[in-house]
Amino acid sequence: MKTILIIDDEPAARYGLRRALEAKYRIAEADSAEAARAALNTEQPDLVLLDVVLPGEDGLTLLRWIRAQGSAVPVLMVSALDTAKTAVEALQLGAADYLVKGFELEELRQRVANLLKLAMLEKENDSLRRRMATEGQFGQMIGRTAEMRRAFEMADRVAPADSTVLILGESGTGKDLMAQEIHARSPRAGKAYVAVNCAALPETLIESELFGYERGAFTGAAQQKKGKFELASGGTLFLDEIGDMNPVTQAKVLRALENRTIERLGGTQPILVDVRVISATHRNLGAEIRAGKFREDLFYRLRVVTIELPPLRAHKADIPVLAEAFLQTHTARLRAGAGTGGAQSGTASPLALKRVTREAMTALERYDWPGNVRELKNALERSLVLSRGDEIGLEDLPQEVRDGEAVPHRNSDAAGENGFSEKDFREAKRKFEVAYLMKQLADHRWNVSRTAATIGLHRQSLQEKLRELGIRRPGRGPVEEE
Repeated sequence: MKTILIIDDEPAARYGLRRALEAKYRIAEADSAEAARAALNTEQPDLVLLDVVLPGEDGLTLLRWIRAQGSAVPVLMVSALDTAKTAVEALQLGAADYLVKGFELEELRQRVANLLKLAMLEKENDSLRRRMATEGQFGQMIGRTAEMRRAFEMADRVAPADSTVLILGESGTGKDLMAQEIHARSPRAGKAYVAVNCAALPETLIESELFGYERGAFTGAAQQKKGKFELASGGTLFLDEIGDMNPVTQAKVLRALENRTIERLGGTQPILVDVRVISATHRNLGAEIRAGKFREDLFYRLRVVTIELPPLRAHKADIPVLAEAFLQTHTARLRAGAGTGGAQSGTASPLALKRVTREAMTALERYDWPGNVRELKNALERSLVLSRGDEIGLEDLPQEVRDGEAVPHRNSDAAGENGFSEKDFREAKRKFEVAYLMKQLADHRWNVSRTAATIGLHRQSLQEKLRELGIRRPGRGPVEEE
């Protein structure tokens, strides 16, 4: 039997509510906010009927406290005050519904039944999402290997909290998709989700984009503009590729995170912002800190919770399930395009769902995918469009996938990460060592002993080098702990 906690200082009101509901529910009562706090812990109600006007601490203040404790119990506010302002404030604070006294008893029973049903559905959805994360799905992301399930489970646990999250992973691993899903599973889901790619904005623009500016702050500032922090207030701000942010802006972001306030460029008044910050980077921030390119204090502020997404080459067992999912998505989109005039007359359109031949799948699993899941998705779309038969064969795959060798990109992130684009010899050497050791460890399934034997080092020497370079297995602790 569901338990309903009635919080009202008037005995007659409590009696009436009890008589209306006790036939179907177990009823608990409290006549003040203080008594209600104790009852919430002892009774563990499934729903709360809360009067707005209470002696001492009012109902809205108590509601604010309930939500601050992280409780998601549905609260039906009951009040003699028929004012839109009070109702709106109650709903903004997290009330599930608002009822003005003088209501019909049947209306009360119906509202209570609806809220309890909705709460049950939400619990079932939460349970389903947790099971899907355990089984290898997190929103649009799919991965059934232990490395991916570990990342999904951690993201699912941190989503309901308001903690700052740092997502680490190479370009194309799905950091943006994970950030979106964390927001979607958080209490801020109904509020704004604002994403900023720090690497795509010039240094001269990133501050004005993040913090906004006042009219006349600089040449061309014809009117006031709100920045991303203000636009995301109440919701989530995703700072993608934060490792590429310049030091001056890093200092201002740190101050915003610490004080929860910002100042627009050209402004003098602090502006209060309520945002949850999720950041992501493909860079090794430990190395960036040692090189003096990233603030250590900002790093610790950002990484309250750190989630590492492994490169696709480290979980190749997921390639078949990813390929199937991508082919279904591409086929559905191409069918929709053809249905709305997307396919030109006389042009063949791959509307049938095609499977990948065993020979082609072997090539997909053999290739190292330097562009990670994004590269796999794009390669499969190309293959689907160009294939002529009922299957996607080896001949339909891109040349580099057939040959098992990645095509070098002159301006790719991989070139920079390997150190070839560095002018400083020491930094180039460090980046090469990181790239080399990461590949060797991935090839040997992160077995330190086998990797050390293969590359001609003692195990202890390799562990020391890994500590020095800050190399960790994606989704795990330091390598030497394994």
